[in-house]
Amino acid sequence: MATRFEIILIEGDPARLRAAAEEALEEIHRIESLLSLYRPQSDIGRINASAGLDPIRVCSETFNLLLRARKISVQTDCAFDPTAGPLIRAWGFTTGQGIRPCPETLARAKKLCGWSQVEMDGPTYRVGLRSLGASIDLGAIGKGYALDRAVALLQELGISNALLHGGTSSLLGIGSGPTGTGWKVALPIPDTEVSSDTTFDLINTSLSISATWGKYFQDGDSRAGHVLDPRTGNPIRGTQFSTVVGSEATLTDALSTALLVMGDSSLPSLRTHFPSYRTLTVGSSLAANP
Repeated sequence: MATRFEIILIEGDPARLRAAAEEALEEIHRIESLLSLYRPQSDIGRINASAGLDPIRVCSETFNLLLRARKISVQTDCAFDPTAGPLIRAWGFTTGQGIRPCPETLARAKKLCGWSQVEMDGPTYRVGLRSLGASIDLGAIGKGYALDRAVALLQELGISNALLHGGTSSLLGIGSGPTGTGWKVALPIPDTEVSSDTTFDLINTSLSISATWGKYFQDGDSRAGHVLDPRTGNPIRGTQFSTVVGSEATLTDALSTALLVMGDSSLPSLRTHFPSYRTLTVGSSLAANP
């Protein structure tokens, strides 16, 4: 995940709150040790290093999260796709430079993507990648999952009022916050025209945001951003940011990425699959149950 997590706790003995926060952060570190793309000994790191070789055994937690990711991929028409790493490499975003690949390079990268590249055996918890160069990256769901696990631990410790965030792009608030009306958060949106309110009161609710600003390079007369559509292999156009609000950070994290890729046309489909989640994109909004 390679991002900064923070926890805010209120109301209680400071020593007890500090101890609870430290345990929650340790839980996040544990999840990082399983899912990080950047740790060679993590489950994901070992899967990627074994691409093209025999499947390897992973822990049941990693295996079940991969199953969840695959299900969400199907529900979002593969707009959320943790196997799209070869495309990101082809566009040069892993090195921070960014460059348009030639058609042949892009075609080769696309062949390495998709869940058809992933072998999963439930009885043995073995996972493999069929081709050398294929990879898995759970970055678009891992932060949310880590927040859900940290909150579950805090609640086991008797903490009922807390705000957590991972990289400021995924937040989870439990309890009523310092004012008693929820944890008030505002979206960090640059100069854009947004018709809906971008301030949220989180009460036992998660909020995730995905955006195109940040990494990009000049591609002719236009900018090519780092968010790619896994279905076409090209940078997305049009939508500048998306947010999803709902009860589970694992899901809001993944859906905000999918919504950014799919755009407004996906709202009816997302409403059908995830009726209790609220979404917001530039220029449009969808009201649903909080």
